[in-house]
Amino acid sequence: MFERLIMKIAVIGGTGLIGSQVVRNLTAAGHEAVPHSLSTGVNVITGDGVDDAVAGADVVVNLTNSPTFDDASPAFFQTSMDNLMTASAKAGVGHFVILSIVGVDQVPDLVYYRAKVLQENVLRAGTIPFSIVRVTQFMEFIDAAMSWTSDEKSVRLPRTPIQPIAAADVAVAVSKVAAGAPLNGIRNIAGPEVFTLDDLGRITLKAKGDSRSVVPDDTAGMFAAVPGDVIIAPADADIAPTRYADWLATT
Repeated sequence: MFERLIMKIAVIGGTGLIGSQVVRNLTAAGHEAVPHSLSTGVNVITGDGVDDAVAGADVVVNLTNSPTFDDASPAFFQTSMDNLMTASAKAGVGHFVILSIVGVDQVPDLVYYRAKVLQENVLRAGTIPFSIVRVTQFMEFIDAAMSWTSDEKSVRLPRTPIQPIAAADVAVAVSKVAAGAPLNGIRNIAGPEVFTLDDLGRITLKAKGDSRSVVPDDTAGMFAAVPGDVIIAPADADIAPTRYADWLATT
């Protein structure tokens, strides 16, 4: 699944949902994958521990994320990328990987999406060969998206087309890119099925035995700001294997 060249790979945010799986995948493939996070003493905002985390690394995979989706998110990505890129350049890192979002540059009304575009631009402006892995919406986040606009009787959701992907498939994609040659560009990865978000809500509630109804509301929640079908897979995307119903059956 991965190239045979054994590398030291620093996974920043390596104890989270995606990062922990990336570390396992790369370790299983024979690489020296080292997880770093606040819990291991690495703070990408203050810079504490960053130099040590990337020292000797062939590849840095940055999977850290802003703790909020609001106006504070651009500052998080600017500062964290500045600290990581400076340390990585000094350490002679040969490949820097980030995780981003399919269609992220097509949703200007969402500050968090603008912040992720900023992160991509900081990476491109640097001197380190790089890869950007853009993925569609995580299946694991559907419940959270539903909770934003729900009450005891109903869930209001827009009819935004989305193409959900399992976190495990995201981790496989990131692991493959991290173990390969720098793309100096973008790889798009998406789940195998397209739904409207309101239909996905109905499927999810039924599977969980939740009797609440889903009310289509194209003004409800964060995804109401997404125009058209810009966050589904472009023509060049790799399609991951896990179907939503199969994922639901395992949760």
